[in-house]
Amino acid sequence: MSVFFLQVVPAAADSVNTAAPIASTSVPVLDLLLRGGWIMIPLVGLSILSVYIIIERYFTIRRAAGDPDSFMNGIRSLMVKGDLAGAKLLCAQTASPLARMVEKGLRRIGLPLKEIETSVENVGKIEIARLEKNISILGIIAGIAPMIGFVGTIIGVIKIFYSIAATKEFGIPQVADGLYVKLVTSATGLIVGIIAHVGYHWLSILVERMVFRMENSAIEFMDILQDN
Repeated sequence: MSVFFLQVVPAAADSVNTAAPIASTSVPVLDLLLRGGWIMIPLVGLSILSVYIIIERYFTIRRAAGDPDSFMNGIRSLMVKGDLAGAKLLCAQTASPLARMVEKGLRRIGLPLKEIETSVENVGKIEIARLEKNISILGIIAGIAPMIGFVGTIIGVIKIFYSIAATKEFGIPQVADGLYVKLVTSATGLIVGIIAHVGYHWLSILVERMVFRMENSAIEFMDILQDN
């Protein structure tokens, strides 16, 4: 009996070793992108532009946020002491939209409070416009990227019918290239559009939070002027 099992085990091992390897079905991403044709050029360009704007705006907004509580505490303590020059110096040394708003207000001291408030608000509007720079481009990309992908879909369908008409046959060789163009461009357009759409709303939320903090700090600054 033991001799029989010794004969069966090697036979099973040999059958496993001689089994045909499973073919890999993975396709390189670059190869897929190239199969999309020339329509991929604007889509890749839009994707690079979207990522650049998202990263650049994020770090710009993050730097602009700073520490408003610490800054306003410093302004309040200096204004209570009557150190106007020190308050202006603190604003000059602080690179933030809030500091530029307060500095404008400090330079208008002596005028009616309503005029000071108007000057601060005008500077705030300019600073907000700077924070929102290029964010609207993401909204445009979110709209046109899927449309460009749809153009690729139409081109792919045209290629399929042209190949069928040219060869008078209908099979995998006739439809493969067109399907690649159709599916790859559609998928890429949707992905680029989603990235731009998410980036647009995410950055808009960050700007809205920044605006809220700036408005609160501007109100606090006007209260400091009224108290002093």
